[in-house]
Parts: sequence; C-alpha cells; structure tokens
Amino acid sequence: MISKGLRSENYIETIKFNTNKKNLPILEQPYERCQVYGASNLTDAELLACIFRTGTNSKSSVDLAKEVLSLKEQFQGLIGLSHVTLDELVKIKGIGKVKAIQILCVVELAKRMSRATQTEGVFFTTPSDIAKFYMQELRNLEYEQVILVLLNNKNKVIKEIKLSKGTVNASLVSPREVFIYALRYEAVKVALIHNHPSGNPKPSQADIMITRKVRDTGKLVGIELIDHIIIGDNIFTSLRESGIM
Repeated sequence: MISKGLRSENYIETIKFNTNKKNLPILEQPYERCQVYGASNLTDAELLACIFRTGTNSKSSVDLAKEVLSLKEQFQGLIGLSHVTLDELVKIKGIGKVKAIQILCVVELAKRMSRATQTEGVFFTTPSDIAKFYMQELRNLEYEQVILVLLNNKNKVIKEIKLSKGTVNASLVSPREVFIYALRYEAVKVALIHNHPSGNPKPSQADIMITRKVRDTGKLVGIELIDHIIIGDNIFTSLRESGIM
C-alpha cells in the first residue's frame, strides 16, 4: 500500500519526468515503480527501462527494453544481453549511442560483480577445475579472450585479469605483462586461460610458443605457470596435461 506521504502533490511533482506519459500511469512507469516498490520488484525489462529513462514517440521505455532483450534470437533475455554489440544496439530505433553505451557498461558491471563473487574463496587444483570455471564465459565468444589468473601458494585465486581481446589468432600475451601483474599482487603461481572461437581447443604454434615463454620467465622470477587452458565448445585442452609445458 502506498502511504499518504507518497501520494502527496510534492511526490507526484518529483516524478513528472516519467518515461512515456501517453502510455502508462505514473506509478506504472519503471523509474517511479523502482522508487516506490524497490528495484527487486521490477521485471528485467523494467530494470533496463530505468537505465533508458525515455522511450520514443511510438514505444515506451519498457517496450524498447523488451526489444533489446529479444535482440539475440539464440540467447533470449538477460543472457542475450551479454552478447549484444554496440553496432547491433544502435540499429534499434530509439537506441542511440548513449543508450547503447549505457547498456554495455551495465552488462560489464554485472559480469564483474558476478566474477568477483565467484572467485572469492575459489581454489584451482586441477585443469578440469579451471576449465569448468571458465567454460560458459568463454565458449561462445566470437573473439579470443586471454585471462590471467593469479594464485597463492595453496592455489587460491587472488585475482583474475583479462590480458587481451581480439579476433581469431590475433591475441598476444606478453610475459612481461603477466609477471608485472603477478609481482604487483604477490602471486606465487599463475594460470593462463583463453578460448578458440572455432570451438576446437587444439593449441596453435603461437599458443605453444607463448606458453613456453611465460613458463621460462616464471622460472627466472620464481613464479610458476601451473597451466595454460584452451577453451573450445564444451571441450578444453590443458597444455600441461598434453606435455607441451
């Protein structure tokens, strides 16, 4: 029930900047609903509509949000949102560069919050542990992403760092960069993880070369490279288990 205070003229005045007055009563609009009922009571589309604040002449902010959430046919809803690109978003009428960038930033924040929560208290003791942890994040990417994981002497994750992002076979990793991070965060061990967008985790010559460079540099500075995991489509390759390291 809405209190008398919330029904006051002053309150109504504070929410007159509603998203699309023509289509929705004030207290049915997402921004105002969030103020009254709290964010946890909003649908996915309403939450996204709060980021937009405005719709178009023909679409409310909620309708616009629903269109964004259904943009990726193979990944509907919030899952699809994590796969959209700037170019795809700006093709939607009512989504300019500002709204598109807001969406991408919100998605990235959500990913980082989730990852920060997941890595708290995580230990990697086997190649399978590492692969399982990163499989869903990396297996469907259309570009190569290299992740550096920093660990203590008990194989507890200290921090993860995304080293590079690029097109197929274009990701480069510098051993110098790896160990700058390792020393900065006082890691005792490190692991490398990256994906092959082709779905085939067979290591390339470049993968083998960089793995051995990082391994050898680690020996010089006293920080062990415990493995380099290549993620494919629900399969993976451990360069340590393969005998390449």
